Amino acid sequence: MEVVNERGFLSSLKKLTQSESFAGVLLLCCAILAMIVANSPLGESYAALWKSKVGFDINGIFIGMSLEHWINDVLMAFFFLVVGLEIKREVLFGELAGFKRAALPVIAALGGMVGPGLIYYALNAGTSSEHGFGIPMATDIAFALGVLSILGKRVSISVKVFLVSLAVADDLGAIIVIALFYSSGVSFEWLGIAACIVAVLVALNKMGVKSLKPYMLLGVFLWIAVHNSGIHATIAAVVLAFTIPVAPKIDTISFMDKLKKMVDKFQDAQNKKDTILLHGDQVEALHHIAVHKTAVQNPLVRLEHALAPYSSFLIMPIFAFANAGVTIGDNIDFGLDHVFLGILCGLVIGKPVGIFLFTFLAEKLGIATRPKGVTWIEIFGAGALGGIGFTMSMFVTNLAFSGEHALVATDVAKISILIASLVAGVCGTIFFIVKDKLSHH
Repeated sequence: MEVVNERGFLSSLKKLTQSESFAGVLLLCCAILAMIVANSPLGESYAALWKSKVGFDINGIFIGMSLEHWINDVLMAFFFLVVGLEIKREVLFGELAGFKRAALPVIAALGGMVGPGLIYYALNAGTSSEHGFGIPMATDIAFALGVLSILGKRVSISVKVFLVSLAVADDLGAIIVIALFYSSGVSFEWLGIAACIVAVLVALNKMGVKSLKPYMLLGVFLWIAVHNSGIHATIAAVVLAFTIPVAPKIDTISFMDKLKKMVDKFQDAQNKKDTILLHGDQVEALHHIAVHKTAVQNPLVRLEHALAPYSSFLIMPIFAFANAGVTIGDNIDFGLDHVFLGILCGLVIGKPVGIFLFTFLAEKLGIATRPKGVTWIEIFGAGALGGIGFTMSMFVTNLAFSGEHALVATDVAKISILIASLVAGVCGTIFFIVKDKLSHH
């Protein structure tokens, strides 16, 4: 009985961790835990931990960074690599493939960035905090998927696909915003080195090199070059993702032919066995099957699937725990410029309004059409959920502010993101629940 219960528990645990909502729930738990720890007696130790230096000395020269920078610049590069791979896959084969399919979510994502950005900038123009306009532009796909999973059948498949596609296009927009507006002191020498490395990566792709090892090795050098160029280093991960090959080493027909030969060889060797041990020919056949199994997989998808669990269940939670912990004390000035109001109104109002207006105009101008069965009310509801902007918003916050009020502005922005994302999530959830109940009357 105990064994059955244990198996049932493990099965339930596996289903939970594989569900779309788990990554969002884990992210939220880490953010809440960070806030609790930061405002507990452990607060000083928590803050000091991220500032501690991690690296090594060579002849008295320290090579390394603070733990905070290791997380935000190095670990998050893997997150951006996964995002880049996802964008490339969607552009080539998914909901962003082709102009007609990509037009609506891309235009909607643009509206979902312009609306919040304009609201924030209008409220903070001329202040020391105006550079934070990029903070409310992002949509957190993990949290959005979590809410959609909770809503279940109240949200149609078409609306879910629209929102996920919008979030992917939104990620690309956020990456462009980071590259254009949140890079400083560009070194053209290092940028030239980065360009040469990218040229080599493209050449490897064109030459038909399918092994991921040379791409990942060159990716390390690309990260170093971009990091030293003044452009944020995580952009290197996105560029690397775009150069990863899609085509496998062998096609599926060749794989099936080889597989059949190996299975026949394995079967023939079965008659030669005289013990329970596998025959040498069987071991060799299994080895070749394993090799061909890797060769038939698309390198891009294989890398994405390998990194995605680490990104969702390790990197993003660590990032949340390291960045969401804000000490709420006397130094928190919610009246600093209009940072709080800009982010709150940007995510809660700017997102749904911007997404709705741009989508409406796109259809009226004949540029794009809504997915079949998706109503304008559902577009607005999806826009409300698009106001959940945690991970990328937090990331931009770390880059946005400078000057004497930078630390205070950063703390205010992070609290604002948490509150605004919570409000957007609750509003979006209530919106779809009410719509579902009204549709059944």
